[in-house]
Amino acid sequence: MLLLAGTQWLNQPAVQAWRTVCLAITVQALPFLLLGTVLSGAINAFVPADLFTRALPKRPALAVPVAGAAGVVLPGCECASVPVAHSLIRRGVTPAAAFAFLLSAPAVNPVVLTATAVAFPDHPAMVVARLAASLVTAATMGWLWLWLGKEKWLRPVLRHRHTGHQRGRSRWNEFRLGFQHDFLHAGGFLVLGAMAAATFNITVPRSVLDTFTGSPWLSVPFLAALAVVLAVCSEADAFVAASLTGFPPIARLAFLVVGPMVDLKLIALQAGTFGRAFAWRFSTATTGVAVVASVVIGGALL
Repeated sequence: MLLLAGTQWLNQPAVQAWRTVCLAITVQALPFLLLGTVLSGAINAFVPADLFTRALPKRPALAVPVAGAAGVVLPGCECASVPVAHSLIRRGVTPAAAFAFLLSAPAVNPVVLTATAVAFPDHPAMVVARLAASLVTAATMGWLWLWLGKEKWLRPVLRHRHTGHQRGRSRWNEFRLGFQHDFLHAGGFLVLGAMAAATFNITVPRSVLDTFTGSPWLSVPFLAALAVVLAVCSEADAFVAASLTGFPPIARLAFLVVGPMVDLKLIALQAGTFGRAFAWRFSTATTGVAVVASVVIGGALL
């Protein structure tokens, strides 16, 4: 009897919807997480240890915007950017530059900008505004880390810093071990983030969303918060934003800028990769900077 009751509970529509949303988020993000961990393992095993430090400007303040701009030419989702940024730091890249790349790559790469142009065919300024606000946010957060960041928040990363291929060891074996560790480690946190996002999607009624559409002061922070909890992949979030027709353009821009930089699955991935002390501080500050950049740049362009 108890077993039957448990089975009936699992078949409730709300539970089935929760499973569907959780699985959809995980499946949507998994290929990009796989790509990111492959790139991370390849960087550790095959790329010379000093390549990135030689490619970036010596001054950290200049390396930050250069690393942020590099995201324009490197397609990738936010789930891929976390292990890649982790790998860059372990190879000696200044954390401020790695974090600027982490924020910009999923927000301003060609795939995302093209998707935004398709989703907003009558508003080309939305593409420009998203590009500008995302780059400004990424650079600002990199500079803030230079100013306020503390190395002790990254002790797990620094303690296991890689110095490149070591003579006498198989590069392919190093790649396999690095990929296996990063993928299994990050994958668990991805599932936790997907579960949290699915819970919000199912428990919050549509009437709550409608309450904020008529207020320009509430719509911006609301859509920014919605981007955090919905955890939509950056390649698809433009179509979600385009469907939110009741909200003003600046609020939808905030949704597009915040989402690829801060969401529940990203916070979970960052906590698992860099530590909770870093994740909560960094995600909170990033959200605030992204909202301000969206309001200022959106007010000028939209």
